[in-house]
Amino acid sequence: MLQNLDLQKIIFLDIETVPLEYNFKDLPKKTIDLWDKKTKYIQKYQEINAEEAYSKSGIYAEFAKIVCISAGYITKEGKKLKLRVKSFYGDNEKEILTGFHSLLNKTLKENYMLCAHNGKEFDFPFLGRRTLINGLKLPSQLDIAGKKPWEILHLDTMELWKFGDYKHYTSLELLAHVFNIPSPKQDLDGSMVAKTYYEDKDLERIKEYCQNDVLTIAQLLLRYKGEKIIEDKDIEIIE
Repeated sequence: MLQNLDLQKIIFLDIETVPLEYNFKDLPKKTIDLWDKKTKYIQKYQEINAEEAYSKSGIYAEFAKIVCISAGYITKEGKKLKLRVKSFYGDNEKEILTGFHSLLNKTLKENYMLCAHNGKEFDFPFLGRRTLINGLKLPSQLDIAGKKPWEILHLDTMELWKFGDYKHYTSLELLAHVFNIPSPKQDLDGSMVAKTYYEDKDLERIKEYCQNDVLTIAQLLLRYKGEKIIEDKDIEIIE
């Protein structure tokens, strides 16, 4: 399958999310009650309360929002591959999603695959859920209801690395290391995004972190295919 993938029909993406409210006590009472019910197992297993469990709220689409989507796609000029990356980010989640959907629906084609690291567990369902919550129509790549497995245009670099081993989690950072993919220096990780957004109000830093992950995902898929990675001079960041 890997050798048959058309690199020019893949959208590489990553998203960054934050809790709807930074402080647990600022949530409406109904939301607090529902969060408490949602996280009963986590609370019991980790011996923490609902407020302490709230540090994990950024991964739940019902309690968090998207602040950045970075998307990359490969083009070919002669025999040379080039990678272009565009980010949609800000405080207005609906505008972020609308911009990303426009890239999917207008700039590119419906038969483009979405590719992310751990995308099937996180990025793709989160995007779909927040799209519906914001009252937007699902783009074809996220509208998977009733589709057969081979009709769903989702590619996951972490799943590809599992080789059928369902228990095996491998971070993007580790895979970049073992495949000798040069990774831009990053002073941010996922656990710091909420603080960077709410306290530091540094969306540019979050955007750069998100873009760097997209670059790494694209290079990783090239490595999976046994191909050379794209040189820095052939990478374009679209503002």
